[in-house]
Amino acid sequence: MNQPARPLLPVLDPAAASLAMARIASNLAKVVQGKRPQAQAAVTCLVARGHLLLEDVPGVGKTTLAEAVARSFALSFSRIQFTADLMPTDILGVQIFQAQTGTFHFRPGPLFHQLVLADELNRAPPRTQSALLEAMAQGQVTLDGTTHTLPQPFSVIATQNPVDFSGTYPLPDSQLDRFLMRLTLGHPSPEIEAALLRERTLESPVQSLEAVSSAEELLALQLRAAEVKVGDAVAEYAVRLAGATRQHGDIERGASTRAALALMAAAKAQALWEARDFVTPADVRAALVPTLSHRLLLRTAVQGTFSRDEAAHLLEEISRKVAAPR
Repeated sequence: MNQPARPLLPVLDPAAASLAMARIASNLAKVVQGKRPQAQAAVTCLVARGHLLLEDVPGVGKTTLAEAVARSFALSFSRIQFTADLMPTDILGVQIFQAQTGTFHFRPGPLFHQLVLADELNRAPPRTQSALLEAMAQGQVTLDGTTHTLPQPFSVIATQNPVDFSGTYPLPDSQLDRFLMRLTLGHPSPEIEAALLRERTLESPVQSLEAVSSAEELLALQLRAAEVKVGDAVAEYAVRLAGATRQHGDIERGASTRAALALMAAAKAQALWEARDFVTPADVRAALVPTLSHRLLLRTAVQGTFSRDEAAHLLEEISRKVAAPR
């Protein structure tokens, strides 16, 4: 049986891509007020075909941002609340036996959506967390020897409470490595917080947020970002930054080659904000902390204490010391 032809994706030049990304970020800023840099970073992450980890204390807008992203792109959306008793089949789906036909029928789980919010991911045990690995790496899941393809585009936005909160499980390195970028939102400014208190009604602002893009445009943006050019000098610069993390005295384990690839993927999407079809050192520096801060193992972590802020400070120090090409 012939499959229906996929609609042709719009062809975007860098200028059109930049305008589209700005339009989407402005839409997100309507509900995530005072967090324009984080809104832009979230758009960058999706355009780079990546998954996003939002790590912060409860109540600062992590879930709101994820829902706003789904609405802005008109993506099919699913929210999975991770808890200690959640099982992998609760996420992936199950095989149901059909007595009439004597065969099994696959019933997809909530993972089969274009944007999945993995809420409080670190409250689930490692076995359940690992159910996301194949999906995030390859856009598919395998159950009982059968591989099921996930819808495209496919992205996971996960929220995580700080590791010192009770009832949490540290995310393993293999899981953290699947997230292209990690962001924190932080508390809004006093002025923004006061405005929220004055203006908030019974309905959350995200409920009335309208789509300003589409899944097709997101796929086109992803294709445009993948075609952004990387010069030899910029590639060597990214390699030197990654190498500096491996040689730093306060870092037990530095950036891997996969981490360097993630850095460049984010930098290519970052270049589109300036309507460029080539990466500059500034794009690499802008992507450095969001893409690498959750991938480093610090010596303080080995000794029992750990702070993402410390990792960010070390990366900023490395960025200042490693000379950028002209």
